[in-house]
Amino acid sequence: MPRRARRYLRATGALALVSASLCAGGAPAVAAAGLAVKPMLFTRFAAPTQAPTEAQCVAQFTEPCYDPADLRTAYDVQPLYNRGIDGAGQTIVIVDSFGSPTIRSDLATFDREFGLPAPPSFQVISPAGRVPAYDGSNSNERGWAGETTLDVDWAHTMAPGAKILLVETPVPNPNSPTAGDSQIAEAENYVIDHHLGQVISQSFGQAEATFPNLASLYALRSPYINAQQQGVTVLAAAGDDGATNTNAAGTQFFTHRAVLWPASDPLVTAVGGTQLSLDINGDRNQADVVWNDSNNYALLNALTGSTDPTGIATGGGVSSVFARPWYQNGVAGVTGDHRGIPDISMSAACSGLVLTYNSFGGEQAGWYAACGTSEATPLFAGIVALADQLAGHSLGLINPALYTLSAEHAPGLVDVTQGNNTVTFIQNNTSYTVRGYNAGPGYDLASGLGTVNAALFVPELAQAAGGGYQTARR
Repeated sequence: MPRRARRYLRATGALALVSASLCAGGAPAVAAAGLAVKPMLFTRFAAPTQAPTEAQCVAQFTEPCYDPADLRTAYDVQPLYNRGIDGAGQTIVIVDSFGSPTIRSDLATFDREFGLPAPPSFQVISPAGRVPAYDGSNSNERGWAGETTLDVDWAHTMAPGAKILLVETPVPNPNSPTAGDSQIAEAENYVIDHHLGQVISQSFGQAEATFPNLASLYALRSPYINAQQQGVTVLAAAGDDGATNTNAAGTQFFTHRAVLWPASDPLVTAVGGTQLSLDINGDRNQADVVWNDSNNYALLNALTGSTDPTGIATGGGVSSVFARPWYQNGVAGVTGDHRGIPDISMSAACSGLVLTYNSFGGEQAGWYAACGTSEATPLFAGIVALADQLAGHSLGLINPALYTLSAEHAPGLVDVTQGNNTVTFIQNNTSYTVRGYNAGPGYDLASGLGTVNAALFVPELAQAAGGGYQTARR
């Protein structure tokens, strides 16, 4: 399937990867040619034993790192916790290729550091086939292990009372660009058919243009059709390449606009990225803006050793495959006749990193700073789990409810009106700019419907999506 939604920081804009970290200070290795499944995160080693403070992150990366308390404050979830709404009775399903051999112990370290309770249940399954023994020398496996850690940590952060189900898939077949996609589809259908969770978080994506033909993409949609029929919410990251994307191998940017699937699928909720600006208490210094670090030269130099501009911004744009779904008819002036993404946005910026603990091998054990829409997606999965608990059942496809809430100016949806996802990058010694989309009042192709104030949004979503968008109770 597509590449992971959170990506690893690259040395130059020519490397659109998410499959190897820069913990050793070099550029990440590019995924093998033909591999369609890639994660979408950036990560960088921060500290060996104790989580770094914001001041230490600023000194090392020029930008702060945020911890669970910061983002819980930023999204105003404490009033929900005070009411007992913490995701109890719900299961968040996280889907990743390979997984991580140390995810249980790494989550426990993360929880101890930040005073979080362990999830009431944490299961790992591989319904599409046995995952091979972890190989720390394989950059692709290291990348997915880092992705897995980010996904689990931050979904759990937002919904600490929810169960976690990690669904791992085997190594994709390098001779078939969609082999990994088929494994993910098989695994997700297993989860849906066996009623194992209420919300599925996918932090990966693949440019629509990389599919051999439309039939090969349509053949992989069965989990989303199944999820709609059985009342399961499916989320996907909108990507980290701004208004463009990369080839399947992650070696070249397209020099034109492009969007990711499955985020572009009308039966999936696409999650884009914002940049937060928080004080030491987690309160905002200013309103959220669209995530775009492509010209943050000091940050790029600190993270990659190069000040070259690179495509490092939230994904967003219009599908070249899917027509505008009915729930976007009210924003047809923005999307035209096509499906527009993202639908909603959460924290993803590298200028506001989050922390994870990794010990899976192949790179130094310790605390890592991470960013990307692979962060935003599990964050929103946690928000959906809270709404599922409050509603008393899974909410299924939430997109109609999101656009209804926006049309009604629901206070829990917070408009993002500043920023864009235009990116400039250097490729083959040539500078390219792909013009993206500007944020503005209402729906836009840089931030979607905006972001959320959870204390208000969760009850609004539970009510709006609870009256017929779901077909199965959990």
